[in-house]
Amino acid sequence: MLTLFRNIFAAPRDLILVLAAAWLGLTLSEKRADRHGLNPNELNNLLFAALLAYIVGGRLFYAAEHLNAFIKSPFSLVSINITLFDIWGALVAAFITGFVYSQRRRMSLLPSLDALTPFFATLAVGIGFSHLATGAAFGQETTLPWGINLWSATRHPTQIYEIIASLLTLGLLWFRKADSKPGSDFLFFVALTSASQVLISGFRGDSTLILGGLRAEQIAAWVILLVSLIGIEFLKPKEVEPVMAGGRVYPVEKPRAKPEARKSAPRKAVMRKETKKKTRRS
Repeated sequence: MLTLFRNIFAAPRDLILVLAAAWLGLTLSEKRADRHGLNPNELNNLLFAALLAYIVGGRLFYAAEHLNAFIKSPFSLVSINITLFDIWGALVAAFITGFVYSQRRRMSLLPSLDALTPFFATLAVGIGFSHLATGAAFGQETTLPWGINLWSATRHPTQIYEIIASLLTLGLLWFRKADSKPGSDFLFFVALTSASQVLISGFRGDSTLILGGLRAEQIAAWVILLVSLIGIEFLKPKEVEPVMAGGRVYPVEKPRAKPEARKSAPRKAVMRKETKKKTRRS
């Protein structure tokens, strides 16, 4: 079954899986747009502009890095070869374009990210299937019974781990109760995704080792997880602590007039009347 799947979606046909996940994710995000006070059409246009910038920016950044080769063959800019692509440059271009578009259309950043969270989560599932089809992000060699044959060895099915983790994340996000704090859904997604990557990276066989054997992917995932958890804690509503005095709890209330002061006013009026009566008699 796995061999058949890999034969059908071998590169570059694995992009079909990513595109299908992107389409499904966009549909889910449009359904959740009203929940975050956004117009579905505006959200669709924002995502389209960011995706277009991702594609064009990735090719242009790659061309800038290999300028001499593209000067000799300028038509390579429109080549269908997907390897001529800089993913980090594409991400930067997509982020800048999305930010500028949202600001021009006066779309709030955090609610927009919350509305796009189903898209990100579904896209992560599609990327996992793409890795499974191409053999990318492969695992270490193992003797476990659920290992898969890949690259002439039995390895951890890290791509399947990735798919399962992404599906669980998508399910938790979709059935999560609405939160009044903008940005909470997006940070929840980032925390779950980075936590899963911390675990899965430990089984990867293609990790980049730094500082004497530390996995660069795990370190990055730990940092992102920490930042997202701090953000979630920052978004929590602040609770007013009660005032403690003498071992007892007293609620904070506005100061009230003392009962003695209210009672003394009528007594003073009566004393004044009696004084006036005595003065008249005399």
